[in-house]
Amino acid sequence: MDNHDKLALPVGTTLDRFIMRKQEDFPYATGELSQLLRDFALASKIVNREINRSGLIDVAGAYGNRNVQGEEQQKLDVIANIRFIRALRNGGEVCTIISEEDEEMIQTGNVQGKYVVAIDPLDGSSNIDVNVSIGTIFSIYRRVSPTGTEGTAQDCMQTGTHQVAAGYVIYGSSTMMVYTTGNGVNGFTYEPSLGEFFLSHPNIQTPATGSVYSVNEGTSEYFSEGMKKYVAHCKEQNYSARYIGSLVADFHRNLLKGGIYMYPGTSKVPNGKLRLMYECNPLAFIVEQAGGKSSNGHRRTLELEPTELHQRCPVFIGSTEMVEKAEEFLAAEMKTAEAE
Repeated sequence: MDNHDKLALPVGTTLDRFIMRKQEDFPYATGELSQLLRDFALASKIVNREINRSGLIDVAGAYGNRNVQGEEQQKLDVIANIRFIRALRNGGEVCTIISEEDEEMIQTGNVQGKYVVAIDPLDGSSNIDVNVSIGTIFSIYRRVSPTGTEGTAQDCMQTGTHQVAAGYVIYGSSTMMVYTTGNGVNGFTYEPSLGEFFLSHPNIQTPATGSVYSVNEGTSEYFSEGMKKYVAHCKEQNYSARYIGSLVADFHRNLLKGGIYMYPGTSKVPNGKLRLMYECNPLAFIVEQAGGKSSNGHRRTLELEPTELHQRCPVFIGSTEMVEKAEEFLAAEMKTAEAE
């Protein structure tokens, strides 16, 4: 490399350019899915801006309402929901949206749109006030109802195996967008001075095993016996306990470093806390594309049949060997219960 080249080193591949190059990998490569991914990127840049100045313009803290989950909405929950819905509505590719923040399906008015989206606009938003990483999770399906009509519940409640794309954005020490279209997983880091996402983590492969387990042990009193035994096993193996309380942040760390994230069903909350359509399914699609595994402890997450928009389900997700070991403990518990 001569001195002239050193003065202007390449900055890398932008998200837009990467999407254009990979368009032939998309099923039904007509350009709409490419544009839809760009819509997500645009909205995430706007949300990133709002998050970064949240302490300056009074958008941190509680909004005063509760969402459909019964959880107290944060101001940035509402802002992020508005920003993403507006971007998807204006983009024209999406006919219907389901969001964590809205009880009913959202009809965009784009009856010719070929896609439906499930989204958690701002995961972990209660951590905003203490400057901890938060994120956005999204899932994209092709509609099954005829174009020219409004989207239906059947469009929105497909099994995870029918996803055509899924991704998340993590707003942390840097902002990253990670997504898959079923041909591997790639991560892009946002360069704010240029206003662009650049490819920083090509072809992400999660380790087959790891030394980190992530679970809210504050609820361990309500764990099943199999779950308690698996947590004890993790401690016997000298695994590190790492639990941020933001799903995206915990998942992202384990995806890159190896580990398992767990939100099991408990005697108090039998179906767990996480939502199948816009938390578990998209992350399960991503982790499988990166060589990992996700299940509800007994069945593959992507094969679970949704019965309602905001359905909850237990989740064990991360490095394949660790998820399979957790399943072994839960299967042994079930076998013991059947024998009794």
